[in-house]
This record gives sequence, C-alpha cells and structure tokens, in this order.
Amino acid sequence: MQLLVLHGPNLNLLGRREPGLYGVSTLEAINAALTAQAAAQGVDLACFHSNHEGALVDRIHEAAGVCDGIVINAGAYTHTSIAIRDALLGVALPFVEVHLSNVHAREPFRHHSTLADRAVGVICGFGPASYSLGLDGLVAHLRAQEPA
Repeated sequence: MQLLVLHGPNLNLLGRREPGLYGVSTLEAINAALTAQAAAQGVDLACFHSNHEGALVDRIHEAAGVCDGIVINAGAYTHTSIAIRDALLGVALPFVEVHLSNVHAREPFRHHSTLADRAVGVICGFGPASYSLGLDGLVAHLRAQEPA
C-alpha cells in the first residue's frame, strides 16, 4: 500500500508558528513519526509540503495510479480551494482531511471545508495526533476495501 501525506501553506512553520494553537512539533518531526507509523503497518508513505496551491494540485495529479490514498492538511486552502477539491475528485483516490487545531472552535470562516463532504473522514483538534489518527483511519478504510 502506498499513501501520500500532503501539507498545505504555512505548515512548514510548525514548531514556531503560534505554538499555543499548533503545538511545538515541527513538520519534520510529524513526517518522521508518520513514516515510522506507516512502516510498522507495512505501508509506504511519501510526504509533500507546499505553500503553493498549484504545486499541491500537481502532486495530487502525480499520485494517480501510484498511491492508494491521501492524508491531507490543506491548511487555509481547506476553506478556499476548489482547485484542490477538483484535483482530489479527479484522481478519485480516497482521502482523509486532517487539521492540528479544532477548526470548528475557531473563526467562522474556518468552519467550512471545500473537501470534507468528499473525504472518507475528517479529524481535527488533536495536534500532531490528528495526522496519526488520519493515517490509521485511511489504512483501515483501504484494507476493508481489499478483496477477502
């Protein structure tokens, strides 16, 4: 099984950006933990970050025919990007939306996701564990789809 983790804008600032809200873990630490978690489950994992919408769209396109699913934290693009939504729908890969903070306990504009209605699941508010929970959920979903 091959999975992709996508990190959107400003997530490269983790560890120093609003640590009271986002915690002190760096993106590198999150990727290392996810890679180890995936390997323990026999899953190959690629991680990709970009602050640029088009680069995220391109990486989603590249996942078609290669990856079995995607864990995505689209950051602020969650609330605005029809392009990322269309890319995810276009490649028809199952995906899980994750967020470090509880977006529903924040500003009203963060309450809407352009992705959530098509996601396998949405996990938010658990800090870096949101990624871990998202990865486990996606692996379980994909394994349940495998022929017996």
